[in-house]
Amino acid sequence: MGPQILVPISLFLMIFGIIYLIYSTRNRERLALIEKGVDASIFMKGKNNSTPIWKVLILNFAFLLIGSGIGIFIALLITTYTSLQDGAVYPSTIFTMAGIGLLVGFNKSKDLDKE
Repeated sequence: MGPQILVPISLFLMIFGIIYLIYSTRNRERLALIEKGVDASIFMKGKNNSTPIWKVLILNFAFLLIGSGIGIFIALLITTYTSLQDGAVYPSTIFTMAGIGLLVGFNKSKDLDKE
């Protein structure tokens, strides 16, 4: 077997091992809590009144796209009216504005949880 087949197999085994470790550890923790007599309702805490994940994803994705669009526009303005090179201005402005958009999206999704 060449290295072309070993890489996907090892990647699959690594992902499987991580998922197995997470589920087996969680199961052991829950069994230990149940043996101590702790109420099983603590496993459902926080799932009843939280915002659906799809709303948070859509909100963050929208702010990411808005930030990227504003970044492209600002980079276009900077390269048009200054003598800076395109290769440095576009990526830096797009990533900066996308990061700001994700930060705003994160803050707005925290506000969704408060409602």
